[in-house]
Amino acid sequence: MKEVVIFGAGDQAQVAFVCLSEDSAHKVAAFTVNRSYIEEGQELLGRPVVPFEDLERTHPPDRYAMLVSVGFKRVNELRTELYQQCKAKGYELISYVSSRAIRFSNVEVGDNCFILEANVLQPFVRIGNNVVLWSGNHIGHHSRIEDDVFIASHAVISGKVTIGRGTFVGVNATFRDGVHVAPRCVVGAGATILRDTTEGEVFVGPRTDPDSRKSWELKSFQ
Repeated sequence: MKEVVIFGAGDQAQVAFVCLSEDSAHKVAAFTVNRSYIEEGQELLGRPVVPFEDLERTHPPDRYAMLVSVGFKRVNELRTELYQQCKAKGYELISYVSSRAIRFSNVEVGDNCFILEANVLQPFVRIGNNVVLWSGNHIGHHSRIEDDVFIASHAVISGKVTIGRGTFVGVNATFRDGVHVAPRCVVGAGATILRDTTEGEVFVGPRTDPDSRKSWELKSFQ
């Protein structure tokens, strides 16, 4: 099994390090970020932080795999860009599913996914690539989480729901059975979604009507 380089040096990357080290067979060799964010000789949690620009030389893709572990900046676009850059360099992108998550055998999980403890993934769920499921979510049967989604804690996604590519879901959001959430939506904490949405809609909980802004206009995601 290849050792892993984590892209990122923030809180999420540090959580990923602990999860991989304590709850998986993977060994973390290093962290990486762009050179402009690194001080010479920098370390994090006892591992070197190496420039991404040099990674193919210091940690080549034939010997190392990667996990891109950054948050939802620019409504997940930053994580998507980094994921694509790592794939273009030829790196295998691993996924982590907590041993404390409930996952049925026919659940599909793509690459570069980070699924924390107490998530319930019911039968026939499909998780795309580059998806983050923070702790304690319910993903109902036959639901589909498309690529590049971030779901914070304790969301309730009922059966046969689709969460569209690049969407952000806040804590305690609720989705009715069969709802189709279009790409790039922002569903705020505590929002309840009872109907299909259109691309980029913003829902500010506990309201269920979309906000007047589109997701790409939100300053908090810049």
